[in-house]
Amino acid sequence: METAYVQSNQPEGVPPLELTGERTLPDVPEENYWYRRHLVVYEWIAAQASGQRVVDMACGEGYGSEVLSRTARSVVGVDANPQAHEHARLRYVRPHLRFARDLVERFSEECDAVVFLQTIEHVQNPGEILEHFKAMLAPGGVAYVSTPNLLTLAPEGAEKSENPWHVKEYRAHEFRRLCADHFGQVELYGLFHARKLAAHEFAIRRLGWDTVHRRLGVTRAFYDRFTPAIAASDFKLVAGDDALLDRALDFVAVCRG
Repeated sequence: METAYVQSNQPEGVPPLELTGERTLPDVPEENYWYRRHLVVYEWIAAQASGQRVVDMACGEGYGSEVLSRTARSVVGVDANPQAHEHARLRYVRPHLRFARDLVERFSEECDAVVFLQTIEHVQNPGEILEHFKAMLAPGGVAYVSTPNLLTLAPEGAEKSENPWHVKEYRAHEFRRLCADHFGQVELYGLFHARKLAAHEFAIRRLGWDTVHRRLGVTRAFYDRFTPAIAASDFKLVAGDDALLDRALDFVAVCRG
């Protein structure tokens, strides 16, 4: 029987969400790695989008929209899921932040920045969606689109991971080409481990730490402490060519024109 993970310590009157694998959630200690991995990109975009009108497409639980609203002129978080929308609407109440329950293909409002993180791999019509985002942008506007790297997500040689929510997963050159087919200028960044996650990765690859902790019988005790301690600063965004980015965890495309 699979363990159900539900958000803990929610404000009074805010219904907690259950972790399904379709979206990441804060306030689930076992999910903290993935939550922080997504959060660092939202924080990076918030620094770029200061004073702008932002639409956060497929915003899910709403934590990213709230981060964006700390610097943006206004933010709309858009999600079609009724439970996620209700949770976000009740939990994240800030000036200049609102939530709309709608499909990303249908919602349209002029803005300076569209944010679409870790979702393009879920859709059947990525090209149409990118064209829709392009049409929403005011002159000089930017679309921020992220997706996981097939090469670090799926087993070696596989064309897709086992994630049932994903339709298409991309290599660096595939994702760059997809974005360039719809925008005149595309900058591609890769997300990598930093600080203690980089040290942990080194320990596994070079020192055989995964074998050691199993032999010592401390796997559960170690990760019960290590995973909740992961912070957004344990990841870094790096620009580079496809050879470098093929080693990234996720890709972040900054698309203009």
